Amino acid sequence: MNFTRWSARLPGTQRRAAARTDMTLSPDRRGDGSVPAARAEQLTDEAPPVPSVDDLPTRDVLDRVPALVALVHGPDHRVAYVNDAYATAFGVPPFGRRAREALPELDALGLFPLLDQVQRSGRSRTLKSRKAPDGRSYTFTCTPVTEGDGGDRGDRGVLVFATDVTDHAEAAARLRASERRQRETAVTLQRSLLPQELEEPDDLRVAATYHPGGTEAAVGGDWYDVITLGGGRTALVIGDVMGRGVRAAAIMGQLRTAVRAYARLDLPPHEILQLLDGLAAEIDANQIATCVYAIHDPNEGRLVYASAGHLPILVRDETGTVQRADEPTGPPLGTGGWIHASGSIALTPGSTAVLYTDGLVERRNEDLDEGITALERALSGATGSPQVVCDRLVRSAGVTPDHDDDVAVLVLQHPARKGAEAELFRNATLELLGGVEAAPRARAFASGVLTSWRFPTELHDLGVLAASELVANSLQHGTPPMRLRLRRTDRRLIIEVTDGDDHLPRRRRAEPGDESGRGIAIVATIASHWGSRRTPGGGKSVWCEFALPKP
Repeated sequence: MNFTRWSARLPGTQRRAAARTDMTLSPDRRGDGSVPAARAEQLTDEAPPVPSVDDLPTRDVLDRVPALVALVHGPDHRVAYVNDAYATAFGVPPFGRRAREALPELDALGLFPLLDQVQRSGRSRTLKSRKAPDGRSYTFTCTPVTEGDGGDRGDRGVLVFATDVTDHAEAAARLRASERRQRETAVTLQRSLLPQELEEPDDLRVAATYHPGGTEAAVGGDWYDVITLGGGRTALVIGDVMGRGVRAAAIMGQLRTAVRAYARLDLPPHEILQLLDGLAAEIDANQIATCVYAIHDPNEGRLVYASAGHLPILVRDETGTVQRADEPTGPPLGTGGWIHASGSIALTPGSTAVLYTDGLVERRNEDLDEGITALERALSGATGSPQVVCDRLVRSAGVTPDHDDDVAVLVLQHPARKGAEAELFRNATLELLGGVEAAPRARAFASGVLTSWRFPTELHDLGVLAASELVANSLQHGTPPMRLRLRRTDRRLIIEVTDGDDHLPRRRRAEPGDESGRGIAIVATIASHWGSRRTPGGGKSVWCEFALPKP
């Protein structure tokens, strides 16, 4: 092939006809090629002539470049030339033969469709970092060349220019492997810090799911939890630590542990968030987190919640209508200086509530509210068990293994029980009026109710004793109004006494000569669990519970 008959249009160095002029240097003008007069070898004042690029021998230049160069010609890509570097890497091919046969390495790299495209379009194309049969990686640039000043497509050739990028490819592979290990570490830590099994409240059915993002940057600090508080109440939590990777997962673990500890205090939701806000600032002053903490009390039929910059809870009632718990909400945890407040939303029998993180509804180039509205539509038609609803919402949001953010979803249902199942969930309430004479009435009431519920004799007697001690404690230390509530579920008996005084009882050791102070100790001894909390309107609630014998 006569290279003087070909003009190669290489990327970034296209020659323009208007610039094709001979470049000469006048004797009185020194350019970069002139030698200073102070040099001993300087023999004349005139600078040596600088050769024009057009005068350089093309073949000699291509033979000397370290990159791999091949030239193919015609529609069937017949081999016209390979340089020394190419011959060293893949051997000297038979010239004049079709490249698909003579250059099998290009076929193995899938380069021939690119050659066809370059020849048809007359435009250069680049294929980045492909591993060749020799084990090295190359970036291929295919540039059209034409004979003389033009020619039809059949006269076009393609100059294949391959740059060895093996070092870069290996460095990129090591980086990807490192990122993959970091992601696996973050996912492992994240999953180990999430609940391995959700607690199962008596009155709710719950399910949750967590989907890590598809890249290392997408593994963040999403978490959820279900905490049984005792007395039939349940706390539900979901949160999202801003940030990615192991650090976010570690902070998430600390916050989740703190939430469980604070939940044992049985405080209102806004007070829990107030405590978490201060703790988050202590853990990392530069880190923030969003969180929703909600409490379900089956006696009230509502979900009481507080939100720290988190997305609203969605509740679907039995008719399919979805409500959004927008207010109140406060800034994220860790910002400080804010007094959080609690709100409530109805959770009647047959309702389904959804708590979720932003990965479920947030999409690039879309308003966040549009994602929440789409989730509302999906929830309005979602029926079945909590796990079925959970999976359906994730699918409707288009969450895939390569999703760009992690996703946590917590679904809870308050089932509408009927028939024989409803008989296992019953309540009985007595208003405690008239002072000390209310104590015998409370004992008689408790005995009658527990008998009607057909409890075993031992459980009946323990229940009556616990009710008597709690009522006596309230009559002695509390203030009106006072109320005794007995409640049974399919798993436990709950006895609760409320009054208007907000001083919580404490279990203490009574001395042999003390005439009082043994009531709470007796209750704590005979019951499975006991506890106390302040009620929202002022006053307190003291409760205990007994596990029912298994049938």
